[in-house]
Amino acid sequence: MVKLAIDVMGGDFAPQEILKGVNQAIAAYDDLELTLFGDKTIISQMVQSNPRLKIVHAPEKIDMGEKDPITVIRKNKQLSLVQALQAVRDQQCDGLVTAGPTQGVIVGAHLIVRRIRGMKRVALCPVLPLFGGKNRLLLDVGANTEIRPEHILQHAIFASVYYQETTKIKEPLVGLINIGTEPGKGREQEKEVFQLLTNSPHVHFYGNVEPKELLTTPCDILITDGFSGNLVMKTMEGTAKALGLALKEEIGRNLMGKIGYLFMKNNLKRFKARLSPDEVGGAVVFGVDGIIVKAHGSSNGYAFSRAIHQARLAILGNVIAIMKEKLVVEEDE
Repeated sequence: MVKLAIDVMGGDFAPQEILKGVNQAIAAYDDLELTLFGDKTIISQMVQSNPRLKIVHAPEKIDMGEKDPITVIRKNKQLSLVQALQAVRDQQCDGLVTAGPTQGVIVGAHLIVRRIRGMKRVALCPVLPLFGGKNRLLLDVGANTEIRPEHILQHAIFASVYYQETTKIKEPLVGLINIGTEPGKGREQEKEVFQLLTNSPHVHFYGNVEPKELLTTPCDILITDGFSGNLVMKTMEGTAKALGLALKEEIGRNLMGKIGYLFMKNNLKRFKARLSPDEVGGAVVFGVDGIIVKAHGSSNGYAFSRAIHQARLAILGNVIAIMKEKLVVEEDE
């Protein structure tokens, strides 16, 4: 059985939408056992009794705009997020899914679950929209704004293990985000990372990838530091939103546009779904000793159920244990 802790109180639309996602996931996957951390009264009203559901009363939550998550997490052990993370640390659960604040999740994962031995830095890794028949991983997108080349190599190894075990693609291609495709491009950091990835037996390295090729590259994994990755991700999200608005404006500009919309309505719905974060679940915190999936803060029930499925696949793929073996081999080399 896949045992997951669920932070019911985290998210913009918690606990209602989170519990809708729980209901959908528990109905869809009979190998799930979920421990729900949140307000017991509300949970009992919204979920049906099920032997694969356990409720832990934890009505307190960390604020989405909390400016000092370190102090809050250290001082308040009653928070739903803290109790859920502790369940992972105590090996009562294999992983956690939460839509709580990103920095709170990363800090909590560091302080409570802690890094895998030998893992020098964690990384936050979302899944990019489906283009060219594949979903690509992008990391790091904000866990580390400054990082050393050898740490980026570790992230590439972890991402390769994760992608391989959750998609069954044996040799996922890793691309290094850079300002040009030639090997000598970029800062000293990119040049060093390029050499490390080229020489690593644990990574199937493609080479440099320019950001304009983010959604068309043959790569399965795109890697960079947290500062650059965050800029790339937010630029992509903003561009997608602007394109959607522009398309809407053009459709409503005249009668022919409105008529055309009627014929293309289903196509446009599928196009919108491609760009929707609801389909991919959330971002995984790579590097800690448990599967931690950070669902979007604005997750609805369906999106949260997809995040649960994302965590489920990683646990079924035994990602953490395989990565630990890779780290031991890396230390011996």
